[in-house]
Amino acid sequence: QVQLVESGGGLVQPGGSLRLSCAASARIFSIYVLGWYRQAPGKQRELVAIIDSAGRTNYADSVKGRFTISRDNAKNTVYLQMNSLKPEDTAIYYCNAAFRATNYWGQGTQVTVSS
Repeated sequence: QVQLVESGGGLVQPGGSLRLSCAASARIFSIYVLGWYRQAPGKQRELVAIIDSAGRTNYADSVKGRFTISRDNAKNTVYLQMNSLKPEDTAIYYCNAAFRATNYWGQGTQVTVSS
């Protein structure tokens, strides 16, 4: 069993930045594909960014050029740096760790972009 704990959410003005962190309890953290997802009110959960065990990344078109996902295997942590935030980025952000058929989710952290 892997536990994921997100932090770093909050209220930010449009154009601002936030950095989300997700700490994992996995013994072999480096093997997992890690992702950030988000769910806005009334909408389905969507993929924001993903990073595999080799460090390759992929992003949703809506966040390309603004968000950066990274991982620190020594700290069992994955990050999401969010810049140039927009009101439409408002959502609950969830961390995910996947290995083969196994999936783990964090409890989510709220990000609100508003003036």
